[in-house]
Parts: sequence; structure tokens; C-alpha cells
Amino acid sequence: MDTPAFSELGLNPELLKAVDKLGYESPSPIQAMTIPLLLSGKDVVGLSQTGSGKTAAFGLPALQMIDTSIKKTQVLILCPTRELSVQVCEEIHKLGSFVKNLTAIPVYGGAPIDRQIRYLRQGAHIVVGTPGRLMDHMERGTLDLGVTNMVILDEADRMLDMGFRDDMEHILSQAPEDRQTMFFSATMNKAVERLIEHFGNNAEHISIERKALTVASVEQSYFEVRNRSKIEVVSRLLDIDPPRLAIVFCNTKRMVDECCDALINRGYSADRIHGDITQVGRERVLKKFRSGKVEILVATDVAARGLDIDEVDAVFNYDLPQDPEDYVHRIGRTGRAGREGKAYSFVFGKDIYRLGSIERYIKLPIQRSKIPSKEDIEGKKADVFLELVKGKLETGDFKNYGDWMDRLHEQGHTTTDIASALLSLLREQKGRDGEEIAEDNEQLRPERHRSGGGSRGGRSDGGGRSDPRKRSYSRGNSGGGPRHSRDREGNSDRRSSDRPRFERPKSDGSRSERPTSERPKPKPAYRSGSDEAPKKAGHAFGEKKAAGAKRTKKNRVDKDKGKPSWSKRTSR
Repeated sequence: MDTPAFSELGLNPELLKAVDKLGYESPSPIQAMTIPLLLSGKDVVGLSQTGSGKTAAFGLPALQMIDTSIKKTQVLILCPTRELSVQVCEEIHKLGSFVKNLTAIPVYGGAPIDRQIRYLRQGAHIVVGTPGRLMDHMERGTLDLGVTNMVILDEADRMLDMGFRDDMEHILSQAPEDRQTMFFSATMNKAVERLIEHFGNNAEHISIERKALTVASVEQSYFEVRNRSKIEVVSRLLDIDPPRLAIVFCNTKRMVDECCDALINRGYSADRIHGDITQVGRERVLKKFRSGKVEILVATDVAARGLDIDEVDAVFNYDLPQDPEDYVHRIGRTGRAGREGKAYSFVFGKDIYRLGSIERYIKLPIQRSKIPSKEDIEGKKADVFLELVKGKLETGDFKNYGDWMDRLHEQGHTTTDIASALLSLLREQKGRDGEEIAEDNEQLRPERHRSGGGSRGGRSDGGGRSDPRKRSYSRGNSGGGPRHSRDREGNSDRRSSDRPRFERPKSDGSRSERPTSERPKPKPAYRSGSDEAPKKAGHAFGEKKAAGAKRTKKNRVDKDKGKPSWSKRTSR
């Protein structure tokens, strides 16, 4: 899509100068369609994929419409998480770097509230925060929305999913009625639509057309991996294609801790972030991750929508997310700003049906890949090392150790043996021996059909449920079905001697007679107490019961036996 230049969107020179400094050449589609509408004062609903520039789409008009001479909150931005609040506020500061006397602060839980109160009383033009902490300040009287002329809901669907509906409605109701309201998100659902209908004012809907919810620059693949083999597969993928930065997503805090500890023990530079870590600790980890001191970040979905780091080359779905929307936001952490990225997902067993739901949601197939073997990893490491050695030899940028080599030659060692010994020592110090996993001995099986969403079903040739007429049962099955197989017409392969055969009735309703010898003989009836009565094997009670008449309620001697006194029958 061809978009106009930023200079044609109606932005003032201070903002154009900041955009040029940040290196933006042309606006993204969501920016080109949204900025003119916001500058004209209309309410907007923006729907666009992650990493498309939604923050600048509402940040630039917000900066242009504030009056820095008024020391009160004029723009309020709601975000679902602390991390996203910090990211949005940092982006606002970058975009408004040439706006004089601008004050924009993040307000979120987990941070000292006294510092936030001090900045709010001094007068903040733009406040970015989470609904819970904003409610606290409103109750304390430290946040006044009397002159707020613009309210922005970023990731509105996520805030509703997290249970902030009442808080959002209360905050919107406290803002002036003539305010301008904007709703931005990567996805939209009916709950958001109801919120827009109630608090929006003839909002203009902007949706960027796309064939898929994920960007094309992200290469998506999945591996069939058992839970105990996941950490080894992650290590192999990191070794065979080392990323600059990578994020490993897990579903639980416990799994985050286990995965992070395992990666650290294997020699990787990794750290973690989840709900049990304090806000100060999370900010410290994210700062290390942005600077490259930590190369692998293991996190729960709390970080999925709050990270905006362009250098993330790979995302690992260590646990497949329960919600397809979370998958979209997870892999949206890579492939940002036109860069290429990779997304790896681990599935096993019934996870294949959840993967099918994700494929239908994003409208793209996710290709299955083969797990790299130990030999593949060794070959890749050898190629990288030999290229480094070759580069040193060609440039001559190395120290000469000829006297050491001569001493070893005098002792009868060959050059090949010396080089092999040196490489072995280098490997022992820096290398890591891979583990043997069960998946190494398994051949890549045909892909299983995953269009269904239930836990039932197996493999089929065409794609839905297999034909019951072609189903066969083994002798050891547990389904209670017949132990004989049937042909295509449904006829049994059991022989005629196994069961009696009866003639079908003729057209006139009569039945053909069969010889008496071929008719099935009825079982003889035995009288109770006779010597020929069949005896049941097992407990003596079974033999006694089979030999004698069964007791019924009619021939009980004492019908009230064993009953409590209050329930016994009394004569009338």
C-alpha cells in the first residue's frame, strides 16, 4: 500500500523533526489512515496487527493537540500491563523530543506511588497507566480528568480479558463528555464493540486488510517434542541458528523458572520475567535484555504485549498458548519493522488440535520441521569454527607459535595430532555435549490431520472422520467392539461354524425350512437343586446361589431386617 509522506498528514514541524530523527521514512498504513482523522477531532477504532506502528498513530496526534502551557492532564492512555505502559511512555518521549516543556509519565502498580503523586501534582500533560493504578489516583484525588480532551485505549481487548471492564467504564465516565476517544488493538471482539458503542461518538473504524494476522516476514514452524525433551530441542535450535535475542514463552511461572535454570546450567545467557518478580526486578531484566547482556528471555504472556525490541530474531512457544490471540501477540515480538524472524512451537499429543485452531485463526498453515540431530549441530559448529580459522589464516592476524610446534614435533607428534588435541581442549572448555532424546530414534511420521478441535479422532486418509465400514478391531482392543473384522460391505469374516446361520424370509413372508440337524439346539433347562445344574466357579456363595432358588422380596422372612426402628412397617 502506497502511503503519503509524514509532511502531508498535517503534523507540525516539531513532530516532523522528531520523526525524521527516529528514521521513519514513510508512515505505515494504520498511521496514514488514522492521523488525519484524529487531527480532525473524530473518534477512531484502529485495528491493525502487532508491530504496525499503532503507538505513533495515536501518539503523534496526541502530542500535537496538547497545550503545554496548561499544567494538567490533557491526554490519558490506558494500557493492560506495566511493561506496555513503560514502552508507550518511552515512545511518547521520543516522538515529543522537540516539544518544549512536555511532561509525560507512566503510572502503574508495583512502583512507588509517592513519586507518581509528586509528578501528577506538578502537572503531567500525558499520563500513561494501567486501569488499577489510575483508579487509585482518582480515588486519592491526585488525578484530575476535568480538562482531559483525549482518552486512548491501547490493547482494549486485552484489558477486557484481564477483568478491567468496570475500571475502564468508571474512568471513561469521569472524563468530559466532549472528549475524543480512541480504541486501538491488534484484535477486536464483541466485548470491545459494546464498549465502543457505549462510550464512542460515531467512531470511524479503520481496519488494515490482511490475509493473515501474522506478518509474512516471520517463518513459523512446529516440532513434535515430548515435555522432557523440550530443553534439549531449544538448545539445539539455539546452537544451529544462533539469534541475537530470543524469547521463550511458557504458560506457567513454574515452567519459566525450570526452563530458565536449565538454560543457565547449559551455559546460555538467560533470565526470566513473570508475575512473581517485583517491578524493579522486571525492569532490570528488560534493561539487560535490550542492551544484549541477556540474550534469552524466558517469560509468561505478561510480557507478550509489552515488549518492543527490534533485535528479537526468534520466539519459542515452549508451551503452546491456550488462546490463539496469545499466539499472535507472542510471535509479534519478532519480525518487527520489516525484519525477518522465526517462531518455533512445541507440540505433542492432543496439542495438535490446538495448533489446528491457531492455524484457522491466523489463516496460515504452520509447517512441521524435523528436530536437528546431534550430528547436524556438530557439523554446524565445525563449519563456523573452520570459517573463523580460515579468516585468521587469510588475514594473518594471529600470533606465531612455531617454537611450540617444533618442540612437539621433536617429541614425535604429527601436525594433525597436535591440531586435534588443541581442538579437543577447546571443545572441553567451551563446547557442550548434547543429550540423547527419544525423538532422535523416531522417523518423521506423516502429519496428522488437525482440522478437528476435539480430543477424539485419529489419523485419516482424507481429512475428517474415518469411514466406520473400513474400521477393524484387534483382539487386544479396549473399546468393546467386535473382535472380528469386516469387509467393505460390512460382512463379517467369522466362519459359519462360529455362529448359527438363519435364512432370510421369502417375499411371501414364509421362512424356508432347514434340516433339523442344522438348527441350533436349545439349551437344556435345569431344575434348581438338581445334580446337573451348572456351577459357577469362584466363591462358594456363587455355587450356592446357582444351585438354589434366588431370594426375592416376596419370600423374605423378615422384610424389616436391617432397617432402623423409625422406618419399620407398623400394622394398621
